[in-house]
Amino acid sequence: MILPLHGLGGATDLPIPFTAAVIGASWALAISFGVLALAWKRPLLQSDLPAAEPPPRRRWSAALGLVLTGWLLLALYAGPADASNGALGGVYVLVWVGLVPLALLFGHVWRDLSPWRTAQAAVGRLTGRPDGWLPWPAGWGYWPAVVGLFAFVWLELASPDPGSVVAMRWWVGVYVVVMLVGGTAFGPRWFDRADPFDVYSAVVARLSPFVRDGRFALHNPLRSLPQVPVDHGLVAVLGVLLGSTAFDSFAASPFWQRRDVGDVGQTIVLLGFCAVAGLLFTGAARATGGLDRDRRRELPGLLAHSLVPIVVGYVFAHYVTYLVEKGQETLIALGDPLGRGWTPFGDLEPSYVLSSDPELLASLKVTFVVVGHVLAVVAAHDKALELLPRSHRLTGQLAMLVLMIAFTFTGLFLLFNV
Repeated sequence: MILPLHGLGGATDLPIPFTAAVIGASWALAISFGVLALAWKRPLLQSDLPAAEPPPRRRWSAALGLVLTGWLLLALYAGPADASNGALGGVYVLVWVGLVPLALLFGHVWRDLSPWRTAQAAVGRLTGRPDGWLPWPAGWGYWPAVVGLFAFVWLELASPDPGSVVAMRWWVGVYVVVMLVGGTAFGPRWFDRADPFDVYSAVVARLSPFVRDGRFALHNPLRSLPQVPVDHGLVAVLGVLLGSTAFDSFAASPFWQRRDVGDVGQTIVLLGFCAVAGLLFTGAARATGGLDRDRRRELPGLLAHSLVPIVVGYVFAHYVTYLVEKGQETLIALGDPLGRGWTPFGDLEPSYVLSSDPELLASLKVTFVVVGHVLAVVAAHDKALELLPRSHRLTGQLAMLVLMIAFTFTGLFLLFNV
């Protein structure tokens, strides 16, 4: 069992066997070089359809978002002030981890459900300022979302007491105020670039095979993935997502558990994981010839979408049991938001089907990592064919290929080493 993390007594994922890690790494290595050496010689996955404006938010989805948010806030602020409060799992499991499968299945769900967007739209109608009062500073890009994402992963992974209901109340309270004030000031653009959950949902939604531009349409997700909006800080967003998940595995390893570095040390190492992930990707993206300095500077953002499958694959590999089993416990707990002993689900008990079958769990974890890696290599290869000059289309991809293999090997090692 993994030692207590996440503020909920820890995930229940078991480490993968060494044999499974070796097999998964071998497949990732072989497929990567196969893609680079034998795959297509011209870009095939670049969509000929530009990203379209999503349809207006549906009233029923906005209403549902208000109800769900109200229920969660009721549990958080009026429920018990201990680990039995279902709002802890509601935020850590259903919102943070559950956001990924929901975005893959239903697209940019946070935009549809966001109560902050609903509140901003209402204020905009009343004031006659639907787009806010201030223009969005071009240089900000995604950096406000980067700050919000890091603040959340810090709360979950490096704060003094991640399971503290009081700490969660403070974090959520500050988050709500910032979202409402920012939305009023800058309009909907604020949520597109500053709401950490909104940005996370939007990025993952581009990998959905079922929803495109807010409309249900079965399609090849590798064609919509390159439409992730490029802006300042996009690589940092993905660096935080990838680095924090890697740190979570590392922090649960016996090596780290034997060391007492304190809260400041935890924070510094978490920040280091996130920064290294982003810097390594930036360096690999720029390591190509045949382009001038300005064009090389643009490459990390233009290739950043290729990190999304790795992030998604590793999130599923690391948190699959956490989502399935802690998710059941959370839903049951949220049925009694005030801690009054309500039992709307009767005597329903969680099913621990994954943690009771280590072989199935190991196979799933390795599969998630390898599939995420393969999709990332394919996405990066196709985009590189579009961006790189013909004479550097092969050599210009080597640094990125090596980095992605390193990410995959590191992910498997951390899952094995827990």
